[in-house]
Order: sequence, then structure tokens, then C-alpha cells
Amino acid sequence: MIRLRNAYRIWAVTAALPAASVCLAGICLAGICLAGTGQSSPSNASNVPPVLQAMQQELQRTVTAYGKADPPAYFVAYTVNDEENVNVSGSNGALLSSGDARNRWLEVQTRIGDYTLDNTHKIEGREPAWTSPGTQATLDDDIPVLSREIWRETDRQYRAAVQAFIAVQTSKEVQAQSAEQRAPDFSHEQPHVSIGPAVSFHVDRKPWEEKVRKYTAAFSASPAVLNSIVTFTAGATNQYFVNSEGSKLAFGQIRYRLELFVQSKAPDGMDLERYANFDWVDPSKAPTEAAVMNQIRILSGQIAALQKAPLVEPFAGPTLLTGRAAAVFFHEVLGHRLEGFRQKDASEGQTFTSKIGQPILPDFITVRDDPTTKEVRGEVLLGYYPFDDEGVPAQNVTLVDHGILKNFLMSRSPLINFPHSNGHGRRQLGFQPIARMGNTIVESDKTMTNAALRRRFIEEIRKQGKPFGLLIDDIAGGFTFTGRAQPQAFQVQPLIVYKVFPDGRPDELVRGVNIVGTPLISITKIIATGDTPEVFNGYCGAESGSVPVSAVAPEILISEMEVSKKESSTDTPPILPPPAHDPLSKEPAQ
Repeated sequence: MIRLRNAYRIWAVTAALPAASVCLAGICLAGICLAGTGQSSPSNASNVPPVLQAMQQELQRTVTAYGKADPPAYFVAYTVNDEENVNVSGSNGALLSSGDARNRWLEVQTRIGDYTLDNTHKIEGREPAWTSPGTQATLDDDIPVLSREIWRETDRQYRAAVQAFIAVQTSKEVQAQSAEQRAPDFSHEQPHVSIGPAVSFHVDRKPWEEKVRKYTAAFSASPAVLNSIVTFTAGATNQYFVNSEGSKLAFGQIRYRLELFVQSKAPDGMDLERYANFDWVDPSKAPTEAAVMNQIRILSGQIAALQKAPLVEPFAGPTLLTGRAAAVFFHEVLGHRLEGFRQKDASEGQTFTSKIGQPILPDFITVRDDPTTKEVRGEVLLGYYPFDDEGVPAQNVTLVDHGILKNFLMSRSPLINFPHSNGHGRRQLGFQPIARMGNTIVESDKTMTNAALRRRFIEEIRKQGKPFGLLIDDIAGGFTFTGRAQPQAFQVQPLIVYKVFPDGRPDELVRGVNIVGTPLISITKIIATGDTPEVFNGYCGAESGSVPVSAVAPEILISEMEVSKKESSTDTPPILPPPAHDPLSKEPAQ
């Protein structure tokens, strides 16, 4: 099962639930090829960070020694992530936590065998090799100490790779393989050299401590609110990467986020929640207090209205998804099924593996994944990155062109007809990079204003003779099953849903529904779109851990969408109202 949530630090992953070839000229040392660099930026010893110097020096030693070992390593890569983090969290008018931290994390990848077959080859019933969490590295820019840490981790990873390769060689004699499983295990890629400046920040936590107190106290002004949490986070990450093909990278990113989360309960026990977030990368563009307080008023009003809203019975009919909801819909229904590694894994459903060149969407829809885009309409996109976690530059990839499937998201795990990465190898620290989404962008040639789209929506309700249609206005996230052992289904979890009536009655807020369906049917029922893209920023959990992603889409009208009942708690609301809203608690004690 793959899960997408917009809430920072809220994710769950259980992987079990679910161009011409470039010849790299270089000097081969008993298996490891030190390639000449391709696209490069000028660099000299004076602007190379000490940590990168240590990585490069140790790589040279490793290439010489492990290239002659038995068995030899044909590829080695080192990654160091240097992270600074600030976190301030409050609840119900008080401070919960406030702190900052810095750490460095070292990961070593060694590959035994060759590009065609190596120790990472997936064996049925076992996850691929190199899923080690890595090891903590010193914060000091002490090259001898850093080199020693890299040396120790390299030896550990080499020994693990040797054991994995023995298992791979044994299994290939007794396990049948599909055509895609016979694709090479690793792709040849052009090396890159890019050394950018290190990033850092200074955040004074005290003002944010006061802000989270104030914001959560504002939530408590509503008697409908059971609990509220506001969290401010800031992160600066510098990533350093070298590999035996000649890549040498140093780049950094800074992100800030403010999250508002509020909880309540309906009289029948159903848990209710609302969530909003602000993302920015420039400290001067932090949300104003007025903007945050306005969002708090909106969320508080919605949570109070949801307490009184009626339940919706299972329904299938016309559905209008606002842009944020549509963005998550495409992420869950289409995006995960176009990740390249799923096309070669026999345990996957492989919904679109054989459909390249065939129509899979209406001919007015184009879908791209573009992690090179930093923002849309002034909103920051979390899925931006300059290089992926395998040292390949991020690329804008057209997946579906006017309804026709053209491409897959590719890491360095190639497919028969897709021999190269397109810069989408991503992972959370401690996981093996695989093909993942970055910024999934949906575009349409059949647009109309949102007002016109609503009129078209009402026409469709009348045409089908339905008593109402559903407007999905906001969502919490969703999940999807992609493995053969589970139904090829998805679920998107709406937070704000309205019944829209064809006779002109006001929209009615309802609750207790989930959007459900199967991909091949659902994506063909899109009949029109709006003209204003909206952004969903969140964190997606899958086999390579949790990674930041964005999805961008306009409103979409679907002729038929199915909704099911939402899971509900049987616990009733608290017997007493909150103390501040209990008239009896204000009377003097006897």
C-alpha cells in the first residue's frame, strides 16, 4: 500500500502491501570504470567542501582495491546528507516542543557483478539489496576522520553486497523471469560535476514559540474543537554525492513549513479533522499573521459545520473535484502506476506496462512530471530538486501526451525499451532509490472557467437523472494498491464534500465518504476541466520511504465516480464540553 498525506511527519509505508546508449570513455580498473565527466561546472580544490574532498579521496582508494577484489565491485557511490532542522510545536494554547538539531548521514552503495546483473537484482520473496540505513558521520570537517568513517562503511556494504550477489546467482537458475525482469539491473548514465554553495539558515525559535501558542489558542476559542496542533518546521539540507563513474555533486535546499491541524468528533463518534499548511523557501515570504488567523477561522468554522453535517450513503454519479482534490486523484490513480520499477516487478499489477503508444486518458489531457519547476502561480512545489538521489539531473518528463501514454518515471533501474534514467530516482535516507514522482502536473486542452464547469456539472447531473452530484472540495490524502496480490484500486480521503442539487437548492455539506475506484475505468470518465491549476504539497510513502511531492491540476469533472462510507469510530464525543466553554466551570467553587 502506498500512502500520500499532506501532513508533515504523518506517513505510513508497507511496501509488501504493496535516447541512444551512451558509451563512457574511461580507465577500467579490474571492473570499476572511472569515466570522464560529461556536463560539468568549473571546480577547483578551493571551492570543494572538505566532506566532498574526503569522499573523493576515499573513492579513489576504493576503486583501486575493490576493483581487484574477488568478486570485484563494478560501481561505488557515496552520499552524505548534512541536515539542520528546527521544530516548534504547540497545542491548545501552549508550547509542546521546541528544538533544533544538526546531523550528517553517510550512505555507501557497492554493486557486485555488472550493469546487466548485480547484487541489487530482486529475488522473489526478498527486497532488493542495499536497504541499509547507513551510518551517522562526524559533523567536523576533518578529512582524515571522515575518510575513516567512509572506509569502514564501504567495507561493511561490500561484504553485504557479496552475500546478496551469491543469492542472486543462485536464484536466477531456478526462477523464471518475464521479459521486463530480464532488463539490466543498472543503467549507464553520463556523469555530472556540479558544486554549488552550501545552504544554511538562522531561525530564532522564540517568535515561533509565541506564534504556535497564539494560533492554537485561537482554535480553542471554538467549542467544536477537541484538539489543535500547530507546527513550524525549517530544514536546510546539503547533499554531497560521488560515484565511480565520475559524478561529483554538492547542492543544497532550504524549506520552511507551517502546519495547522484541528480535530473534533461528530455526535455519532466519527472523527473529524481539518488541515492546512503553508510552504515557503524564502524567509521573507513566510505567511503573515493575518493570513494564518484567517485560515484558522476557516478551519474552525468548517469543523463546527462538519459536526452537524449528515452522512452520505454509498453513491456513484457525477463528481466535481477541485484542483487540490484532482491533483491527489492523479497522483494515486495514475502516478504510482507509471513508476518504472513497477513495470519489471512480477509482483506488481503492471497496469500500464504494455500500453505505451496507446490512449489511457481523454485526448485533451497531458500529464508531466517536472521536478525542475520550483513554483506554480506563486506557490512553492515540494517536489523540486536539482539532482535525484542517484546523481542524475532532474528532468521534465511527459508521461501522457494528449491522452497517449509516452513514458515512465525512470531511475537507474532500466526497462527493455527505456534504458536510461530520466532523473526520478528518489528515496528517504536509508532506502534504495527507485523511480518516484516529483512534481506531477496535469494540463488540459478542454478548459472552461470554474463557473462554467459548475454549470456543466449540473447539466450532467440532470442528464443522468441523479438527485445530486458530489463536489469534492478538499482532501487529506489517499492511498493506492499496485501489487497483484491486492485489488488494483485506490482510495482518496476527502475532508470537505458537498451535495450539489440540479434544482438550484444550496449546496449541502456532508461527511463520511471516501472516493474509491479502479484506475483503468476512473481516468477515462473525465469529461471537462477548469482553467485554474491548484497545488497539493505533501509527503508520499512508498517502497523507498517518504519523499516530498507536489501535484498540480485544474478542477476536473468526472461523469461517474464512486464513493464509499468512511471508517468511523464508535467512541462518542466527551461528556463535558471544553472547560473554557462550560458555564458551570465559570461558577466560583463552593
